[in-house]
Amino acid sequence: MHTAANLARFGDRLVSMLAAALIVIMLLYGGYSLWDTAMLYSGAFLSSDLLQFKPAAGGDPDSNPTLEELRAVNPDVCAWLTIDDTNIDYPVVIGDDDMEYVNKDVYGEFALSGSIFLDSDNARDLSDSYTLVYGHHMDNGAMFGDVVEFVNTDYFELHSTGTLYLPDATYDITIFACVQVDAFDSVIYNPTAQPAGDVSELLYYVDEIAVQSREIGVAPGDKVIGLSTCAEATTNGRVVIFGRLDRVS
Repeated sequence: MHTAANLARFGDRLVSMLAAALIVIMLLYGGYSLWDTAMLYSGAFLSSDLLQFKPAAGGDPDSNPTLEELRAVNPDVCAWLTIDDTNIDYPVVIGDDDMEYVNKDVYGEFALSGSIFLDSDNARDLSDSYTLVYGHHMDNGAMFGDVVEFVNTDYFELHSTGTLYLPDATYDITIFACVQVDAFDSVIYNPTAQPAGDVSELLYYVDEIAVQSREIGVAPGDKVIGLSTCAEATTNGRVVIFGRLDRVS
């Protein structure tokens, strides 16, 4: 009888210890999850330190010396991209491949939110007829999180302009379409397949599959930019918005 009572007390203590250990593990996991989320979002929005390098508006490349200063910090910087009235307002980099800046910030440091970067097959001077740019889809709207909003009619209608600053030129961006595709789309994700000075195949394809579009008179000889990010509910799903580039200086 005495032995049975001792075993019962031991069993109770063991259960209590296991329960306490489980609570500690859950607390640690919860703390880690909060830390992981904070690390993911840290640096995702434009910081004041980075903002000082944003080129001045006005369409004059001579007013953009700060972009050259940022390129002195990281030679992979090739442009600055702004889409009006969104959180898309970042420098653009290009790596040796499309994985280099997935988890690396514009300074070359590790960052889960990564950078906004060109397709590695594109020209560093953005001279291609079709330039493709990637960014993470962040749930808080940072990076290219706002790209997915363009599938909504109201959002698409209210957001149609932006600016692309290069070291020696400035381009207005007029957004004309939004598509939903998968990551293996051979037309969207092969930017150098378009013949030089002719994006007619791309324009025809985008027009056929667009979930949102507006008529702006885009022509085969125009320069086009695509901004791509992950879709919310599909593993390989992607949302891409397209804009015409018009040089203003």
